[in-house]
Amino acid sequence: MPVIALLALDGVPAPQLSTPALLFGAASRTFYRRPPYELRVCAARESITTAPPCPLQVTPERGLDGLADAGTVLVTGYGACPDPPPADVLAALRAAADRGARIASIGTGAFALAATGLLDGRRATTAWSHAPELARRHPRIEVELTDWPVADGQFLTSAGVLGGKDVCVRMIEEDHGKEAALEADRQLFLMLPNPSDALRAAPRTPHSPHEPTTEPPPKNPPPPPSEPTPLTPTTTWLESNLHRPLTLTDIATHARTSVRSLNRSFRVHTGLTPLQYLLRARVRHAQWLLEHTDTPVENIPARTGLGTPANLRHHFQRLNGTTPTAYRTAYRTLVSLFAPPDEPK
Repeated sequence: MPVIALLALDGVPAPQLSTPALLFGAASRTFYRRPPYELRVCAARESITTAPPCPLQVTPERGLDGLADAGTVLVTGYGACPDPPPADVLAALRAAADRGARIASIGTGAFALAATGLLDGRRATTAWSHAPELARRHPRIEVELTDWPVADGQFLTSAGVLGGKDVCVRMIEEDHGKEAALEADRQLFLMLPNPSDALRAAPRTPHSPHEPTTEPPPKNPPPPPSEPTPLTPTTTWLESNLHRPLTLTDIATHARTSVRSLNRSFRVHTGLTPLQYLLRARVRHAQWLLEHTDTPVENIPARTGLGTPANLRHHFQRLNGTTPTAYRTAYRTLVSLFAPPDEPK
């Protein structure tokens, strides 16, 4: 399981604690077969205080030992043009870099990385208002003014836009691809529920052939599997045949098992029944078509197996809290606002 150690420095802006938690949590829920992140909040002290206004006392989950086996260390900001952090923090950052961990910073967290010497001879960025001071203090760093994260080797620095949203999305894209990064961004900014969670919570109406089964959901559904499971061939087949009017018997026949065993296996490995999983996959495919294609909304039901425009609207509204048309408009507005500029050719 990928471990991200969020190194919280005293004076951290509160959004730089909450935004990574929201984004990495959203990424963990995006796909059942993706390994979830373990996000650890670490600090050198037993408690830290967030920046004003309304400073809060925060008790970190781990000390600096939490960095020891983390694949990524994300350093928060900690004030305006701050002094170097304590020596033990600098030593922990150097040790993480020496063993090859990815090291990232949010806003003035770049000052902490600069104090280690790890950024010497590299490109880096920080909040625009503090960039001149970073360049003055550390002339061996090539400081760039940009709203987007700057990557140089294993190091990733950012201006701290929206609590570090930009650098978190960049890391999710590096780990799991652009679709997962956009999905996490979508969940954070559009505030749409995860379809699998909505399926577990939504009331059941047995009259529609496209509704999930009326069996009660499990009280404590298992976490998404991080590796292929015995169901992987069947779920892959389902997702390739969404346009077909699949029944429980069809799915069980493909899986070469009984309907009873199929239901049990889906509960164990996904936390959903087969028909709940199928509906979730259909709604997700509808989302993808709305996001990435110009397919007319009225043509999407046939491509996703949702049957009719009325069924599409019903399930989309129930699981996402909005209509397909409104979703497409909001998503494209989001992408236009947060997409990085085109790279020079």
